[in-house]
Amino acid sequence: MEEAAAAAEAVVVTPGEVLGKASQVRAGRGAYVAPHNNLVYASLTGFRRTLSPPPNSPDQRPTVEVTGHKAHGAVPEPGSVVIARVTRVTARVASADIMCVGPKSVREKFTGSIRQQDVRATEIDKVDMHLSFRPGDIIRAVVLSLGDARAYYLSTAKNELGVVSAESTAGETMVPISWTEMQCPLTGQIEQRKVAKVGG
Repeated sequence: MEEAAAAAEAVVVTPGEVLGKASQVRAGRGAYVAPHNNLVYASLTGFRRTLSPPPNSPDQRPTVEVTGHKAHGAVPEPGSVVIARVTRVTARVASADIMCVGPKSVREKFTGSIRQQDVRATEIDKVDMHLSFRPGDIIRAVVLSLGDARAYYLSTAKNELGVVSAESTAGETMVPISWTEMQCPLTGQIEQRKVAKVGG
């Protein structure tokens, strides 16, 4: 039986996979507890490992961690602030490739989705995705949760979150002039965006 258990531990898990219940295991590296259901999820791709607690530890739950050959790169986790590049915008959702988690760049491809209800904190029902983001925009967002298959749900519903850099149709880096507008310094053309507050 012991050999079978050891073999089972060499299981490759992917982000969003359930590793156990928080009442029975602790979340170690590469894992986190989802507060809404108290399940422990993997936050990166790698091998699942279970570590026994120290004999004198008051908490006798084993620790589950995920380690992989790419575990050195930054990995998005719920609550992380990320920098991402918008790749696609539809009426209900914007897709983005996550480039950095905090100050660290990522080594694996992680994608994020910003749903209409997560763009801003007010007048959620009036959000127009095409007036909030455009493909190519660089945004600052916070990770809400793991979505499905390596896609994370992101939110820009805080003043300091949103578009931090965007190019105008003329190819110039635009200057933010309000919470909802950026202006091309070359043509003076104003474009709508969900602008991140700069500095604070």
